[in-house]
Amino acid sequence: MPSPDRIVRLNTVLARSGLSRSTIYRKMAEGTFPPQIRISVNGAGWRESDIDRWVANPVAWRPMEEADNGRQGRVAPR
Repeated sequence: MPSPDRIVRLNTVLARSGLSRSTIYRKMAEGTFPPQIRISVNGAGWRESDIDRWVANPVAWRPMEEADNGRQGRVAPR
């Protein structure tokens, strides 16, 4: 049975990615960094698996839905 995905907070993401806070938020806006997920009214975090995938290959990172579509041979609309 696979282990559940953990939610990591900003300090962990900063340490793992080596990016600054402003760069993370800029890349999120560009769609080149995993988006945050809301965990409470005043809190947000990232899925650890998304951060791990980004760290493994930052240039090729895409949201999981887009990556799945690419594997099935679908062409994204322009």
